[in-house]
Amino acid sequence: QVHLVESGGGLVQPGGSLTLSCAASGRIFSPNVMGWYRQAPGKERELVATMTSGSSTNYANSVKGRSTISRDNAKNTVYLQMNSLKPEDTAVYYCNAEIRPLGVGTRYNYWGQGTQVTVSS
Repeated sequence: QVHLVESGGGLVQPGGSLTLSCAASGRIFSPNVMGWYRQAPGKERELVATMTSGSSTNYANSVKGRSTISRDNAKNTVYLQMNSLKPEDTAVYYCNAEIRPLGVGTRYNYWGQGTQVTVSS
């Protein structure tokens, strides 16, 4: 069974920083794309940032320049460092990964359980 386990959410003041982590576990090949999405109350889930196994990145305009996504492929872990946080960054952040389980001939899309990030003074 494949699991994505997130950590690092919490309460932070405006202008502060936070780093989220997400580790993929199970009998899997190294994930292809790993990334982060977020969903604020009353809004649809939206992309924050993604990174391929080849280190290509994609950022939402709303976080570009304030956030950095990185990966440790040996640990099947993706990180999201967020700086200069704003109240509008408040949301549940979900890890997402495209993973091929061992013994399976195709990749599947997996989601973590979500971690709350609240930006407030």
